Amino acid sequence: MKHMKIGGLMTGDVVSAVPATSFREIAKLLTEHEINGVPVVDEDDHVVGVVSASDLLAHHEPTARDLMTRPAVTVHAEETVADAARLMVRCGVERLPVVDVEERLVGIVTRRDLLCVYLRPDAEIRRRIREDVLTEAMDLPGDAVDVHVLDGVVTLAGRVRRRSQSSMLMGLAERVDGVVAVVDRLSCLEDDTRPPSSPDSARHLLVAHRRQDDEP
Repeated sequence: MKHMKIGGLMTGDVVSAVPATSFREIAKLLTEHEINGVPVVDEDDHVVGVVSASDLLAHHEPTARDLMTRPAVTVHAEETVADAARLMVRCGVERLPVVDVEERLVGIVTRRDLLCVYLRPDAEIRRRIREDVLTEAMDLPGDAVDVHVLDGVVTLAGRVRRRSQSSMLMGLAERVDGVVAVVDRLSCLEDDTRPPSSPDSARHLLVAHRRQDDEP
């Protein structure tokens, strides 16, 4: 199933600093470029930290080396938007420097960039669920169930054969880029998620019941 990658969403022209960049120069960079943070890179373009506007306001250290938050929280260009969003929330950061396979800075992505994904048109979300989830991932007809989308909220309605298919469909739909929530209106013909009762266990229960009846 296709997911939007960070490499296609990031800003490639990154404003950055080096450890020796002064407090005043960083403040100038943030003001001129209307941004609220910069990654700090070494001579090999490896990200060694991040300086935010709040770092400048809270501290008045002379250089980026003294101001920056380290280690920097970064994301690889091939990671999905959903993975990056979870990382931002977990680490409590507003931006993620994007690095390549050699950990060199290639871009930056912000919370605002990620929020743009949730502006994906409802018709496009519906098409992706039909094509990527139902047809490609689950090998079902695109119209196997009804797919309704309103403001990013997906409602799945209809009947599938097995309960496991219903669970898989819900999980995959939730991962489609732009989906805010998924409402389950599905039914199934059989519940294959419950372990079948064995004949031996059923016979054991029957014998135990008969013994209780025979007791005085």
